[in-house]
Amino acid sequence: MKTNDLILQTTTKVVLFIIILFSIHIFFAGHYTPGGGFVGGLLTSGAIILLMLAFDMKTVSQILPVNYIYMAATGLLFAGGTAAGSLFFNVPFLTHAFGHVDLPILGDTALHTATIFDLGVFLVVVGVTMTIIQTIGEDE
Repeated sequence: MKTNDLILQTTTKVVLFIIILFSIHIFFAGHYTPGGGFVGGLLTSGAIILLMLAFDMKTVSQILPVNYIYMAATGLLFAGGTAAGSLFFNVPFLTHAFGHVDLPILGDTALHTATIFDLGVFLVVVGVTMTIIQTIGEDE
């Protein structure tokens, strides 16, 4: 029996956009306020789960053809690489470098290696969470 989820699917398209934008905001605001890669990753996973609830897993996998295990592995490489990278410069483990660059449109912009670390955490959280959800959802 096919159900008519038109209201849920239409609302999901709008709410998904808002959640993803808020996830990006939380990710970049994480250096100066609470948030970062972990919370941003959880929000993004929640948005994808909402998409799976509104549509089915086959439709979502066609929209987002991502192997979440590879995503988690890539994130682990990013996080571990930036954490261990400090050892190459003879500074304590997890020491991050930062600097300021004057960009034409954005002006004075702070660049941090912690952003790459947070990107790794983000990818690990989304990859692991979605792998677990897909594994549970595929069981009959």
